Amino acid sequence: MTDSYKPGGKHLIAGEWVGGDTTFQSQPASGAPHEFAAGTAAHVDRAAKAAEEAFWSYGYSSRAERAAFLNAIADAIEARGTQITEIGSSETGLPTARLEGERGRTTGQLRLFASHIEKGEYLDRRTDAAVPDRKPAPRPEIRMLQRPIGPVGVFGASNFPLAFSTAGGDTASALAAGCPVVVKGHPGHPGTAEIVAEAILEAIGKCGVHPGVFSLVQSNTREAGEALVQHPLIKAVGFTGSLKGGRALYDLACARPEPIPFFGELGSVNPMFLLPEAMKARGADIASGWAGSLTMGAGQFCTNPGVGIIIDGAEADAFEATASDALGKMAAQVMLSDGIAGAFRTGQCRVRDTDGVRELVAVEAEGRNAGPWLYAVSGETFLANPSLAEEVFGPLGILVRASDEDEMIEVARGLEGQLTCSLHLDDGDLPLASRLMPVLERKAGRLLANGFPTGVEVVDSMMHGGPYPASTNVSTTSVGTLAIRRFLRPVAYQNIPEALLPPDLRDR
Repeated sequence: MTDSYKPGGKHLIAGEWVGGDTTFQSQPASGAPHEFAAGTAAHVDRAAKAAEEAFWSYGYSSRAERAAFLNAIADAIEARGTQITEIGSSETGLPTARLEGERGRTTGQLRLFASHIEKGEYLDRRTDAAVPDRKPAPRPEIRMLQRPIGPVGVFGASNFPLAFSTAGGDTASALAAGCPVVVKGHPGHPGTAEIVAEAILEAIGKCGVHPGVFSLVQSNTREAGEALVQHPLIKAVGFTGSLKGGRALYDLACARPEPIPFFGELGSVNPMFLLPEAMKARGADIASGWAGSLTMGAGQFCTNPGVGIIIDGAEADAFEATASDALGKMAAQVMLSDGIAGAFRTGQCRVRDTDGVRELVAVEAEGRNAGPWLYAVSGETFLANPSLAEEVFGPLGILVRASDEDEMIEVARGLEGQLTCSLHLDDGDLPLASRLMPVLERKAGRLLANGFPTGVEVVDSMMHGGPYPASTNVSTTSVGTLAIRRFLRPVAYQNIPEALLPPDLRDR
């Protein structure tokens, strides 16, 4: 497929392309805008009912059947690779190389989940044999298995039009678990969402899956998203986005007559702790690396390392100078949307206008563009102003200069939940690192040594989550095979005849 993709502008609901009474226009970074039907509560209701109907077959399909479906989706996405990159770049401003890499991650995690469920270990099968002659009462046979929870709602993410959106990690893990999915597309890249939905529809036809297993409802208002979270047939929600929007949806999920799990990834500044011996040995290299990580993709990564904590002194002076020089040479980049660019400027002004904040780098930009900004504060100022520890989505960094080791640890203890915390250390820093580790383990889902957190491996061992506000469920991940467990629940079967047990739980 080499022709440019022209979106039809409709929702995909249970295998049919459906329009609506109202439309909205995309706002691409380049190229012509397109019209899209604006989703309503009625569209969500139709999709959710179709998903519930599909669950009666898809939720009881075999692991091999679901694996084949996931692989077929990956195949269909790859067949549309050139078109996906073209429209994705037009809508988001992301460069070709970034989108091609993200497409590979998207298809890679679909194939990884397919392989993972075929092995079966994720089912956590357990059996306790009956003990009929136990005194004073016999023990029954009990078997336990993880079962899919039902239809799942997924929100497309602004910053990952592929890997965290229509066929991204939440959708892939729900489908792997046996749960039909209703996606609320992100208005920042509706054309990208539509072409990926076409790929999923092709896989549905190829594999003979019930068409209600997947629906896409496009929307640029709150109506469809709120309706999705509140629909009684939706049994869980996956969300990646802002703290404000995610928290509002989380509260809706909890306020339902039947509260449901809301797996939200909401915000993180991903602090780095820059320890003294590492700063003496290679502070300049770390400062340059931070500048590169901070501005990667215009800083629009959930793992963007927005805060660095260093002990005051000559090494801090040198680090500050090197980071400032590197960032000052970097050009502005296109952001994902006008709204995100505006929110970045609002956050930048909030930091800049806080008493005690020193501005080190200010690369001015207009419109949808954003340049890097760097600020420095004392540890005392940072501790006294909790708003400085709030995420600013974009290429903005804050260097916190702690007075000593004790204040560095105090800063660590004062942090809210994070996706990641990083330690830059040498052997001589191990005593201080040993003091920090128990604190950081309570703050983040992933701890790194001598690296930068941008770049999340899709593997069995990955934990991409953390204490609130990094996520709304501290015990789950949205990346890696453990993500499948979000959409499963344990069911125990007591003295159930083997013929009635799920096939995965019968004697083999």
